[in-house]
Amino acid sequence: MIRVDFYHLQKAPLEHVLPKLCEKAYATGKRIKILLGNEERVEFINSLLWTYAEDSFLPHGSKKDGFVESQPIFISTSEENENQAHLLILADGATPSLDVLSQYERILNIFDGNDENALNRARAYWKEIKTLNGELHYWQQNERGAFEQKV
Repeated sequence: MIRVDFYHLQKAPLEHVLPKLCEKAYATGKRIKILLGNEERVEFINSLLWTYAEDSFLPHGSKKDGFVESQPIFISTSEENENQAHLLILADGATPSLDVLSQYERILNIFDGNDENALNRARAYWKEIKTLNGELHYWQQNERGAFEQKV
């Protein structure tokens, strides 16, 4: 059974949330794939993960960096699991087919709740994933920007 966690952004943008989620995920020792909805954002996120904080280090890369199979965190728009990741992070409207989701132990779907199109896509994707009888979790940012699980 797959587990999908939906992260509803309301206070902080993806650029603030994604690095922190990546740090937590990387600390588990599992490989991570970040799947983005558009190619233009791949190198932006790649650069962001190198520069978001002076005191942190997240080993990662994109196709441009090479060594795809050995990247602990790989950023791409391709649905292929190039680095044999266990954890999939979806952002910028990425909604891979349900078959793709079954390759991962856990999926984090991050969406901007201030963007009506993104919110509607997330709702539709939730309904689609629900047909798999997977384990679904919903997290929403509170006033301080921290995530709280909603039931």
